[in-house]
Amino acid sequence: MFRQLFYPLVAASAVTWLTVVAPAAAGVDVPYGTDLQADGRLAQARRVPILLEFSAVSCSYCRQLEREFLVPMLISGEYDDKVIIRRLLLDIGQHVTDFDGTRREASAIAARYRAWVTPTLVFIDGSGHEVAERMKGINTPELFGGYLDACIDTALLQVREPGSPVRFAGCEPVR
Repeated sequence: MFRQLFYPLVAASAVTWLTVVAPAAAGVDVPYGTDLQADGRLAQARRVPILLEFSAVSCSYCRQLEREFLVPMLISGEYDDKVIIRRLLLDIGQHVTDFDGTRREASAIAARYRAWVTPTLVFIDGSGHEVAERMKGINTPELFGGYLDACIDTALLQVREPGSPVRFAGCEPVR
């Protein structure tokens, strides 16, 4: 009886994933942070934090983070009102307009945030100030999504209610 109910459900889920989700994911990529000044204005207007992914083309863990977490977050639409996600590539000399309007290499911005490991996720407000504990690397993938959500929730709360003492398990606010 269980097999008669379970297997058709699994097959239907697989067909849905192959026909709807996979093609959608193939065309979605984490947006590059090219103009942090404009992203900062957008974050302030929407009252949401910015998640900066410090990444490298040569980093297989960065691709895993994007494939398993960031791209699904973008596709789902569930994070549109919670966070702006941007990627900065450190190993190709990417240039970015910083929060003050100055053009800088992404590696200089990474140095300012002390993001030496890729991937590193930094949660900032629209002015570029860190508002939640950063995430370095991607260990224990089965728990990573929960920690990521906790840091997004912490950052969102700090943007909307600065100095709030509320803490989410797995992520502390940065003061």
